[in-house]
Amino acid sequence: MICDICPRSCRVDRAKAAGFCQETEEIRISKVMLHKYEEPLISGGEKDKGSGAIFFAGCNLKCVYCQNFPISHKNKGKNISVDELANIFKDLERKGALNINLVTPTHFTVKIIEALKVYKPNIPIVWNSSGYESVETIEKLKGYVDIFLVDLKYMSDELSTKYSGAINYVEAATKSILKMRELQPKDVIEKGQMKKGVIVRHLVLPTHTDDSIKCLDFILKNLGKDTIVSIMSQYEPRYDAKKFPEIDRKITPIEYKRVVNFAIKNDMKNCFVQDLSSADSKYTPKF
Repeated sequence: MICDICPRSCRVDRAKAAGFCQETEEIRISKVMLHKYEEPLISGGEKDKGSGAIFFAGCNLKCVYCQNFPISHKNKGKNISVDELANIFKDLERKGALNINLVTPTHFTVKIIEALKVYKPNIPIVWNSSGYESVETIEKLKGYVDIFLVDLKYMSDELSTKYSGAINYVEAATKSILKMRELQPKDVIEKGQMKKGVIVRHLVLPTHTDDSIKCLDFILKNLGKDTIVSIMSQYEPRYDAKKFPEIDRKITPIEYKRVVNFAIKNDMKNCFVQDLSSADSKYTPKF
């Protein structure tokens, strides 16, 4: 398969070699768990089992601050077959997972669809991604994915190039998010749990609140003020962030408040916000 799944279009035959994502076409997973630390619409409350998270190895972004760097950069994990992935879906469903949460799945899109053809769970499928995707790939998910839990990391290609090695992130992410909204035009929530829809995440970076506000402004103008947005304060300077002094620290209360206040001022009522104490490694799975 000559790979053009993501906007990098690295054109590598992943049957023979790894692509930019550092993965071949064979599925590699790093962790399977009942995850309690997603947004409440995804993970539920204290009495719920949590989201059935499957963390995939590799990534088509290379964020210098990635909290999951052991799997995204170091590619820690094990290879599994399509049938084994389908059995993981079954097992998580049997354990009471609220949904199947596919974390960083983009580069394994083809094999994930094959697994969903083998077994489509009776709980929602969550596509938990960086937003750095192609419209054509998102279109292929029609009928398979119920919830898009997607990042909008930047509205500046200068920042996306510097911190994530993606010169065209803004165009790719904004187009793919609009396509996700087209595929799931309405948010369906039952008893506090999302069944269908879109949640857009944004991680506030230190020093760069101007870009955070531009991200929220894009959402406001293109998706509307009722869009469910998760404004995250959980940034920690992980992995190679120390090489960039301007992001080699946690965000300040003033920085986070500035971004949240923009949402409040513009009547973006469906926003999740975090306490600054969420910037703690205890909330990151151990891989």
